[in-house]
Amino acid sequence: MLLLRSIVSSVPKLSLTSIVDIVVVAFVIYQLLMIVRGTRAGHILIGILTMVAVYALSVWMGLEALRSVLSYIVPYTAIAVIVLFQSEIRRTLARIGRKRWFARGFKRPESMDEILLALGRLSHRKAGALVVLERDIGLRTFVESGVRLDAEISADLLMAIFEPGGALHDGSVIVQKDRISAAACFLPLTTNPAVPLNLGTRHRAAIGITEESDCLSLVVSEETGDLSIAAHGEIHRGVSLAELDERINAHFGVTRQGTSAAGELAEMPSEARSKPMEKAG
Repeated sequence: MLLLRSIVSSVPKLSLTSIVDIVVVAFVIYQLLMIVRGTRAGHILIGILTMVAVYALSVWMGLEALRSVLSYIVPYTAIAVIVLFQSEIRRTLARIGRKRWFARGFKRPESMDEILLALGRLSHRKAGALVVLERDIGLRTFVESGVRLDAEISADLLMAIFEPGGALHDGSVIVQKDRISAAACFLPLTTNPAVPLNLGTRHRAAIGITEESDCLSLVVSEETGDLSIAAHGEIHRGVSLAELDERINAHFGVTRQGTSAAGELAEMPSEARSKPMEKAG
């Protein structure tokens, strides 16, 4: 009885601050586990935790030889974590900076309709395409990897860029605000093992760039003509043009009213979709 009272008295009393502290720590640990879940970093983390457990076990059992060997390795664990988890750390910091706390939301440019019109026609023709829409995090590094255009957004230009066999067909188009900044840009491919194996390079690049930044990737499959959209390291395949329009608005925090290009194109006959655009004189 005295032992029980001693144990109870030694336990610190929970205050509101302590409860908040515990909840915050639990939330941080949960978020860290969610970040590495399903990635190669998850297996690395398990390996590091296993080494720590073995080291603690060697100390507890008095295994001096094993403890001595591990004692030379443990001090370098922090450096190893930074090197092995550099992409995950960069991605996490980018996610933290995604939310716009004080600034107002984005205004979707009307020229976005030109992109939807082009994607609809490219989808009908089964011409592969990848368009990346920049948001908060700049894509200057990837813009410099392609052919600089700095051109006004137009459906005709996008269709010309992704014309099969054209010089700029391979790679991606990067859109910054109201301009097509560059074409034939090289993007990082995702290494997430959870991504389906049947996805090609274009779709993997669309996912990979959204893992590095808060941009939005729009994809047209060259094999099926299906439309896909990728954001935050996830891809949604086989979406309609109207769904694509809605997801773009949701990603940029825009409430769209009235008839969109997606709705107009959906009401057009299939023959009209495949025809090139005619500019008014």
